[in-house]
Amino acid sequence: MEQQKILYLSKADVARVALDMPAVIRLVEQAFLEKAASKVEMPAKIGIHSRQDAFIHAMPAYLPGMNAAGMKWISSYPTNLERGLPNIHGLLVLNDPETGVPLSVMDCTWITAFRTGAASALSARYLARPDSSTVGIIACGVQGRSNLEALCALFPVSQVFVYDIKPAAQDRFITEMSAQLRVEIKGVKTPREAVEGCDLVVTSGPIRRKAIPAIAAGWLKPGGFASSVDFGSYWTQASLVEMARIATDDMAQYQAYRRLGYFEHVPEPYTDLAELVSGRAPGRQADSERTIAINLGLALEDIAVAPEVYRRAREMGIGTLVDL
Repeated sequence: MEQQKILYLSKADVARVALDMPAVIRLVEQAFLEKAASKVEMPAKIGIHSRQDAFIHAMPAYLPGMNAAGMKWISSYPTNLERGLPNIHGLLVLNDPETGVPLSVMDCTWITAFRTGAASALSARYLARPDSSTVGIIACGVQGRSNLEALCALFPVSQVFVYDIKPAAQDRFITEMSAQLRVEIKGVKTPREAVEGCDLVVTSGPIRRKAIPAIAAGWLKPGGFASSVDFGSYWTQASLVEMARIATDDMAQYQAYRRLGYFEHVPEPYTDLAELVSGRAPGRQADSERTIAINLGLALEDIAVAPEVYRRAREMGIGTLVDL
C-alpha cells in the first residue's frame, strides 16, 4: 500500500495562498445557507479552560454541500499579550469526507481572522445601512484589521477612526491599514471617539465571562451598526438595551455560552446569521435602528474556508508533504 501523505501548511504558507476577503465572504455565506437548509453537522464547541478567561476549544464540522469536513483546535489566552505572544493559536485538520483520511494540517490563525471578519461583514450586510461609510475600530489587533478589511469589501468606507490602549499598536494599524486599504484612518484618544458618529463599529477586545464594559448608551448613533467580536464585553447593558436588533451567528451556541456565565448583561438576540442570510428573518427595518451582531465564531466558517486554502496550496505548490 502506498504511504499516505498529508499537506502541512504553516501560518506563512496559509498567508501565501492569499485567498482574498471577497472569496472568504462568499464561502462563509455559502456555509450559512447550508446551515439554514439543515445540511450542516456541527456539534457545539467543547473545550478546556486552564486559566481564567482562557480556553482551548475543539470545533468540528461537516458541510456535505461544500464537500468539507474537519476540526479546528483553537486556543485564546488574553494574558499572552503581556508575554509578547499572540492571543490566538491553533491548528485545523482537514479530512476527506468520503474516506475520513486526513488531507491537511494547517495553522488556523489566518483562517480564524478572515472568517471572523467575513461573518461581521455578512451580518452588516443585513443589519447596517447600505450607504455606511464611516467605521470605528476599538482594539487594533488581528481582528480589528480583518474586520475592517471585510467591511471595506462590502461597504463604501471612506473614513475610519481607531482606538487601542497601546499607542504603538494604534500607530501601526494606521500606517499599515491605510496603505493596504487606501482609506483615511485617524487615531483617537478614547473609545467614545471611535464610536460616536460612526456608521459601523467593531469592538474586538478580550472575551471575558464577566464583562468590563466601556461603551455607554447613546454613543452609537441612531442608524449605527456594531459588531462585538468580544462577546459584548465592551458594551454596557444600557448601550445594548437601546439596540433595536441584536443578532448572533448561532442561537444554540449562544445559549450554551449563556449557561456558562457569559452574556449576563446582554438582552436576548432575536435571530442568527443563517436566518438572516436565508431571508427567513428580517434585517434592518428602519434607517434609525441601532443594531448589533454578537457573533461567537463557528466551526462551519473555518471548515468552509479550509478546503479552498488546501486546493489552492496544492495548485501553487505551497506547503510540506509529510507521511501520515
